[in-house]
Amino acid sequence: MEGKKMIGSRTNPVSLTVNTYMRNVYKWMTLGLVLTSAIAYMVLNTPAFFQFMVQNKGIFFGMLIAELGIVFYLSARINKLSAGTATGLFLLYSALNGVTISLVLAVYTAQSVFAAFVTCSGMFAAMSVYGHVTKKDLTSWGSFLFMGLIGLLIAMLVNIFLQSSAMQMVISFAGVIIFTGLTAYDTQKLKEMGESAPLDDAVAMRRGVILGALTLYLDFVNLFLMLLRLFGGNRN
Repeated sequence: MEGKKMIGSRTNPVSLTVNTYMRNVYKWMTLGLVLTSAIAYMVLNTPAFFQFMVQNKGIFFGMLIAELGIVFYLSARINKLSAGTATGLFLLYSALNGVTISLVLAVYTAQSVFAAFVTCSGMFAAMSVYGHVTKKDLTSWGSFLFMGLIGLLIAMLVNIFLQSSAMQMVISFAGVIIFTGLTAYDTQKLKEMGESAPLDDAVAMRRGVILGALTLYLDFVNLFLMLLRLFGGNRN
């Protein structure tokens, strides 16, 4: 009711729609990050379960495959899913990621994790604000960043076999640049989506919000992991 009253007033309807859409995107993205953090903390502080995950690599890789499946499924089928299903899948992905990421965090000191998180939060916030307020069209960044992302994935796969610390450093630097750029690019793209978001269609609105939250969630988490690898102090 409040939204309809505001639309009926002199408030710019497009501006209202964008603000409502983006506010909900950030809200659900934050909820996903909180859930991931809580699950990771619980795993790290439950020795029996943590050891079970470490000793059963098949389950770990199975969860990684499930996470990829959820991301691709949500992205491809978002317009055919109910709002509840889309939301549930996003929360499920966030929970699974909390389990898998806990095994990565265990390698680093708490101080390193905290420093990487604070740095990531600042960089993400700055680039997201830039993407939201800039008048510059960032569309041209898309193809460049996509090619960079593909190259990054290939380099990471190759380095699994090479185990090169120098290459790992280069990958981490490149990853920080790529995901910083993607944060601004995706924010601007989501802002444009928000301009046409259907405020009067709750289901369609929630679908768009969840897809947007997933997009920025992925940018944040990957930027965090790249910073952690770049600056993190290994426990060993």
